[in-house]
Amino acid sequence: MVDHARAARMAKRIQQIVATAIERQIKDPRLEFVTITDARVTGDLHDATVFYTVRGKTVDAEPDTATAEAALAKATGQLRKIVGDQLSVRFTPTLSFSLDTVPEASAHFEELLARAKAQDEALRAQSAGARPAGDEDPYKP
Repeated sequence: MVDHARAARMAKRIQQIVATAIERQIKDPRLEFVTITDARVTGDLHDATVFYTVRGKTVDAEPDTATAEAALAKATGQLRKIVGDQLSVRFTPTLSFSLDTVPEASAHFEELLARAKAQDEALRAQSAGARPAGDEDPYKP
């Protein structure tokens, strides 16, 4: 029997534990710009997927996702040990890390909305002084 509420609580706790461990316990400088955004646990509570984003060193810099991915892969065992120590469960879930694509998707969506708004403004400006074709009163005999 799958207890979705328990899986959700465990996922939230794993997210907090991993984020804190990366910030305070894991001493890898490649993880400096990694942010843990979400975690999901399977119904049998044996596998956990942790989602993360990577930001660049500056606002304009591209994030180095490959380096962060390698650092997370190297720290997976240590992070699982930390999660196991802090969770009071019989079986510590295996951790897998996945790059979160939500920020890129939302940025693309914002760009599409801005483009649609600009097209609406251009159409509104074009039709500002327009008059309907034909007579003023088309029903006049």
